[in-house]
Amino acid sequence: MKLYNWIFVKNRNQNTIEKIMSQSLLKTIRNASLVGATVLATWFAPMGKLLALPQEAIIQKLQSVPVFTVADEAGAPLVATGNDTKNRKIAGVFMSRNDANNFIAQLKKNNPELGSKVQVVPVSLGEVYEMAEANAKETDGINFAYVPNQVQVEEAKKLNSKYEGGVPLFVATAGENQGYLTMKQGEEEFIPFFFEKAQVRDLVDQFTKAQPNLASSIKIEVVVLEGMISAMQRGDDEVLQKIILWPSNDSLQFIRENTPSNSPSKK
Repeated sequence: MKLYNWIFVKNRNQNTIEKIMSQSLLKTIRNASLVGATVLATWFAPMGKLLALPQEAIIQKLQSVPVFTVADEAGAPLVATGNDTKNRKIAGVFMSRNDANNFIAQLKKNNPELGSKVQVVPVSLGEVYEMAEANAKETDGINFAYVPNQVQVEEAKKLNSKYEGGVPLFVATAGENQGYLTMKQGEEEFIPFFFEKAQVRDLVDQFTKAQPNLASSIKIEVVVLEGMISAMQRGDDEVLQKIILWPSNDSLQFIRENTPSNSPSKK
């Protein structure tokens, strides 16, 4: 059985909850959820290799994805340490709000005093990535462990027997060369990678209506977020610049519920 000591860790430039729930983060995610995207009647064929994305570009791609941490009232993350992790400080980053809430519920049962001090805090995945990169250069830095949505993990296992863990992302391909299905937002065409299988199914359904002759060639593939980020850093993905990570419906709903400018009378 894994035994952990739980501590709160403040970074040198500690973000409070108010800063984490910043207007810029909320605006970015709110726009991503409300601006309509149109399925194109085409697909994106594989290209030649691209150069690795600079860190600023990676952060920008991750910025509109909300994830959930567990922190105290001051915004200091709850961190686990233990002999089995060589005393490294590990903070969980949950893809699912429900999973984060369930973690706190279990913590309250096992450690009521500690459980009463914590809450779920939304934070941008871009900010987590940026902090992880900064902490990697420190001998005593915090390590961030991504905790996937367990429902989507099971969906990934059904689609890909080689899936062995990590945060699953779902993407659709079609045609003789299995090019990526694309969407259009404004004048920009992009390739969406979804955190939920149901979201990619919606895309597939729309594409099938537009191109029924290609319905039999459509496939849904599974990749992992950790591998995607690594590919962005190394430049070994063929379509890096056109990739967009599409937040889960649960994540988008959470942000809408906590946007101060939203009217409580809205559905």
